[in-house]
Amino acid sequence: MGQTLNIALLPGDGIGPEVMDVADALLEQLIQRYQLPLAATLFPWPSHAWYQQHGQMMPEDGVAQLRRFDGILLGALGDPGPLDDPERFVLSDSISLGPLLALRKQLDLWACERPARWLAGAPQYLADPRAKDVDMLVIRENSEGEYSNQGGRLRAGTADEIATQVEVFTATATERLIRHAFERAEERARLRNTPRQFKDGKAAQVCLITKRNAQPFWGDLYTETFARIAALYPEVDTHHELVDAACMKFVQSPWQFDVIVASNLHGDILTDLAAVLCGGPGLAPSANLNPADADTPALFEPVHGSAPDIAGKNLADPRATLLSLAMLLDTLAPNHPAIGNAAQHLHDLIAEDLRQPFTGTRETGQRLSQRMAAAV
Repeated sequence: MGQTLNIALLPGDGIGPEVMDVADALLEQLIQRYQLPLAATLFPWPSHAWYQQHGQMMPEDGVAQLRRFDGILLGALGDPGPLDDPERFVLSDSISLGPLLALRKQLDLWACERPARWLAGAPQYLADPRAKDVDMLVIRENSEGEYSNQGGRLRAGTADEIATQVEVFTATATERLIRHAFERAEERARLRNTPRQFKDGKAAQVCLITKRNAQPFWGDLYTETFARIAALYPEVDTHHELVDAACMKFVQSPWQFDVIVASNLHGDILTDLAAVLCGGPGLAPSANLNPADADTPALFEPVHGSAPDIAGKNLADPRATLLSLAMLLDTLAPNHPAIGNAAQHLHDLIAEDLRQPFTGTRETGQRLSQRMAAAV
């Protein structure tokens, strides 16, 4: 079967363990069905439970341990819930979400890709029938920008307090991000079964998001870099939107977008909106990647958080986690053709299952498992 590829499963907190149980079971079923050269390892960290026992969200060498894997699937981090338990142990977001930021930065996963494509059967919140044609990819800068964690609080807790939050943008990170967006736009155009047409008959498009009218320094850096790189891709249509205008157009005409490239904060906000346009966060996958280094494990996760309001209630939709797993398998497919077949099978099963009403976390997993077993 060749070299075994190793996948790390990190359930995390809140609904994370529930959705990961489904993903773990279906992954094992795929491994057996397709005789995949894959092995999965389930980790009890990062989590609130691990923190209670060890005083930290994960071991000191946690990132080093995960670096040895070929792919990482995360359930969710944050408030473990349930919200109706006032005695539950809850850490601040800065602590509970710290491992996610540590993985992104220490593994240099500088691009976050969040596809938004409406699938038949998913909730449709826009009345316009063209909303069914939404098929966009938001590529978010993942290593710097507004989430650089630079700044501080002077005279904290007093009437004279001063808080600073410094944004850091570098030419290197900006260039690699925008170049990657154009590469992905061309790749998406090649892989489409039905071609799309943008301005001047071009088959791909990249939209740059900034707020350069109010934040001109990094806005101009992005704009100038975008123009220079766009000249190298003459077959790709380009345009620019201010982030507030982009939010409006995501609602007015999301089907007009293809690839969107945005800063850390802007991409974070826009992808939550894009997720709702395609059925909600329970159906939205994402990938944290280092496209320049194939040896660095990518981190895949559903867009939703720990959802403490429904934690432990069998109400979490596991399909965002399963779509993230399908993306993970797709990334590993060049290592073995059967992995790509398994990824497509999983994606097709989820698309088919969306035609059924959601009946619960466990029930969705059982239904998908039965369909996988029955498939020819």
